[in-house]
Amino acid sequence: MNRYAILSAGLVGALFAATVSAKLPPPGDEAKAKAAEAAAKTAHGGKVEAWLLCKSMDRVAAAYLASAKQAGKDVRPPVATPPCADPGPFVYTPPAPVAAAASAPAVTAAAPAADKK
Repeated sequence: MNRYAILSAGLVGALFAATVSAKLPPPGDEAKAKAAEAAAKTAHGGKVEAWLLCKSMDRVAAAYLASAKQAGKDVRPPVATPPCADPGPFVYTPPAPVAAAASAPAVTAAAPAADKK
């Protein structure tokens, strides 16, 4: 009975491997557009997170300097850093579609030559 269990497990594994290794069709234009928009949205999210981090670092530095001055500690002047840049709201403008006629070579249909007899 143990051999049958091993053989059936091997058969199920082979069937699973065959279905997993099946080739998927290439994504369509709509799927590519959605993927490009998702990538742009993710990139904008990274810019927003960097902006929020910059603002919080400025607040922490300002609070530290204020508390150090209040305590009478000798504090070096802060290092000048670039200002935090607000990325603004997310706006996605899709790229202009490429004309199919421009990318495909022009093919003209010639009239068939009539047989001269």
